[in-house]
Amino acid sequence: MAELKNRSAYFEYAIEDKYIAGMVLTGTEIKSIRTGKVSFNDSFCYFSKGELFVKSLHIAEYSHGTYANHDPLRERKLLLSKRELKKWENKMKERGYTIVPLRMFINEKGLAKMEIGLGKGKKLHDKRDSIKQRESDRELRRYFKS
Repeated sequence: MAELKNRSAYFEYAIEDKYIAGMVLTGTEIKSIRTGKVSFNDSFCYFSKGELFVKSLHIAEYSHGTYANHDPLRERKLLLSKRELKKWENKMKERGYTIVPLRMFINEKGLAKMEIGLGKGKKLHDKRDSIKQRESDRELRRYFKS
């Protein structure tokens, strides 16, 4: 299984810091992730009682699941050390910061991991700069390819 990326996160946010977190999942969720049925649309992370959760992450129901299938939009707990959690919780108290899921992958041990990033929302002119940079990179690749 290839890694699943949240491409819009880099466009919408200026990412300053990253961590790789474990996830608390059910059996049908991990099977669905392995088939690549994940959507990051509007997903974000928030703190509740000192723990970090991801909200609005859509993991499609497993096709071969029975009555025990999971809710696709349920909140999932992310696993980080206390030191990492405290550091980011203090950053979140500052105005403008948010934690967004960047990518999801299965590690060598077969566990689902999520890379999360601490970022600030970009303004419209920053997004325009991102588009210009992407276009110029594409032109350079095209030029050197031929």
